Amino acid sequence: MIIVDGRNSEMKVGSFANLEEILVQIMEGEAMDNRIVTDVLVNDESFSELYPHQAEDIEAAEIQKLEIRSVSVAEMAADITGELYKVITLMTVGGKRVAQELRQAEVANALEVLQDVLEVTRNFLSTVGLLRSEFSARHDSDIAKLTDKLDALLNEMSEVLEQEDWMLMADLTEYEFLPACEAWNSVLGYLAEDIAQHKAA
Repeated sequence: MIIVDGRNSEMKVGSFANLEEILVQIMEGEAMDNRIVTDVLVNDESFSELYPHQAEDIEAAEIQKLEIRSVSVAEMAADITGELYKVITLMTVGGKRVAQELRQAEVANALEVLQDVLEVTRNFLSTVGLLRSEFSARHDSDIAKLTDKLDALLNEMSEVLEQEDWMLMADLTEYEFLPACEAWNSVLGYLAEDIAQHKAA
């Protein structure tokens, strides 16, 4: 039995040699256009590949029941956008700690947190960039401005880090990085609106 998003499929497990063949056939179907697989359950047990093409090693004869669950690309994007608010909170909390510890001359601790903050911020910008390219429309100029501003600020912070000017780094973090993080809260709302419109279309 093959179940795709709660509906029994006309496909039969016995028509295939292995799990990979079944998954490829399902993914090539029209029903999966603009959808992302979130769960694969084989005989009611969750399956995810530990190595490439592991699904080839599971013979069709071993499969009594295969269930595929998916969400639309827009739904996944909306979920990711929701998670980005949490990332902004992490960036803000980390930024406050960096500024505070640098002002207290706790440089080693501050630098450890700063490296994490910079990495999280770069990943944040990368994710926003992907969402923008796929979904952003009405608010793209607002998102672009803030992306460019934060990107330039990251470059400046990296330069100051190399110069080891800790007071300047504390000022940059407190007076520029933290307000930039705060500004993202409303801009993410714009991105969420664009994604919601895409879902409704």
